[in-house]
Amino acid sequence: MTGKLIVIGGGAAGFFCAVNAARMNSSLKVIILEKTNKLLSKVKISGGGRCNVTHACFNIDEMSTNYPRGGRFVRKAFHQFFTTDTIEWFKERGIGLKTESDGRMFPVTDSSQTIIDCLLREVNKFSVDILVNAEVKALEKRDNIFQLELSGRRRLAADFVCIASGGYPKSSMFDWLKDLGHSIEQPVPSLFTFNIPDHPVTQLMGVSVNAAKVTLIGTKLEETGPVLITHWGLSGPAILKLSARGARELSDKKYDFRISINWLPEDDEQTLAIEFRRFRFDLASQKLINKNPLGIPHRLWEFLLDLSLVSKEKRWADLAVKEQNRLVRNLCNCEFEIKGKTTFKEEFVTAGGIKLTEIDPNTMMSKKIPNLFFAGEVMDVDGVTGGFNFQHAWTSGYIAAKSIAARSV
Repeated sequence: MTGKLIVIGGGAAGFFCAVNAARMNSSLKVIILEKTNKLLSKVKISGGGRCNVTHACFNIDEMSTNYPRGGRFVRKAFHQFFTTDTIEWFKERGIGLKTESDGRMFPVTDSSQTIIDCLLREVNKFSVDILVNAEVKALEKRDNIFQLELSGRRRLAADFVCIASGGYPKSSMFDWLKDLGHSIEQPVPSLFTFNIPDHPVTQLMGVSVNAAKVTLIGTKLEETGPVLITHWGLSGPAILKLSARGARELSDKKYDFRISINWLPEDDEQTLAIEFRRFRFDLASQKLINKNPLGIPHRLWEFLLDLSLVSKEKRWADLAVKEQNRLVRNLCNCEFEIKGKTTFKEEFVTAGGIKLTEIDPNTMMSKKIPNLFFAGEVMDVDGVTGGFNFQHAWTSGYIAAKSIAARSV
């Protein structure tokens, strides 16, 4: 049996499904539909233009903990196509990947164009057609054939459809999928930075702390990692991961909430108070502004002294107990009121999408409509920052391709 596969979406998941399906079954006619005139746009900008292909985690259970939504679903899927398979797939096509200290993996060229060129070569090699400016307006199945209506009243037919259209920020944008009988988990933003309007900490923009523990007050949610102070508030991996894990909760709060930051996550107020007694003895004659024994950035140290109402000219020996207690509290439990969010442009991700109970993780096929498949972020799966969303794209795209290739023989 020959057949036609239409992949809706020209991103990472869509391309991976299309090129692998065409490679596995040469009799399959494959077409990618992209609603804009830009292909692989997220691949292009990811990781500051370097493309964070995956994450150097080689334990499936551990890897799946990095998906605030869909962890159990991806755990099943990873048994078919995992990090090791991604590395090998690109290696076989002449693309080496390297691992950075935080586990993120990039092409050795440090250029996302390397990944884009590789996928485009596969498209040409296996004669996959691409239509741009081809937005799908309606999709239905009649007599076992999918009928697609595109913008400009164009019509196409297909035996198989893989929807890899990415996440949608508004529920109404899923209407054409609801019309097929699928259910949607309400979309909310994930991976965003925190706004602190008119707060003096924003004057420290550009200051980063390698490891700080950020806690969402009133919840059990916390993340430890790098924090970056910006001109609008707070960013960096710890903030982005916390925004992902708390995506629904923070949406319910309308992005009005409080956080606590421990700038010294190895310490708490009790252990730090003991250290301070030693500092007051060992550094007795030195001014606090000149001698910061804690290793935090100088500008942040200066800010915390001001916040704690401690004179920068004061000597360590003269630090009063009340002043010490305020300073220790701000070092270990510095509270900020968050009012709003800012999209982190490189990592824009939406939580929500097609309900996972309606998709078979072993095939990526709809449980409601035979020969309809899903790949990537259109499903209710999203990962924290660090290459996890791309790994889900490669995994789901590959599994869909394998299933389609087998069904079309």
